[in-house]
Amino acid sequence: MPGLYLIAILVSAAGVAALDARFRLAAWTSPGRTAAAVGIGTAFFLVWDAVGIAAGVFVKGDSPLMVGIDLAPQLPIEEPFFLAFLCYLGLVAWSGALRILPGRPASRVDRTDGAA
Repeated sequence: MPGLYLIAILVSAAGVAALDARFRLAAWTSPGRTAAAVGIGTAFFLVWDAVGIAAGVFVKGDSPLMVGIDLAPQLPIEEPFFLAFLCYLGLVAWSGALRILPGRPASRVDRTDGAA
């Protein structure tokens, strides 16, 4: 089924966004910084992909699950979505880890003593 891979990426991103919203980890506390981090990370990895494609290291495989549209030779349309998802997932996971690791000071949102 063409497009299933892209749908899986988007559904996964929606799940991460739901966790982010529930626990206020990244985008719901700092939307500008989150967008900048995801955008910069995605751009970095797209450049990385371009270098790898030019060097012949990265080659797009054929799959009936992909849409079939290429943004450039060997660069399927799903790649920027995957890279943005990867950056967002990493940011949410990092934020969550910082919150639960022992010895880390509570953030302003986590305080229950009324201080801000």
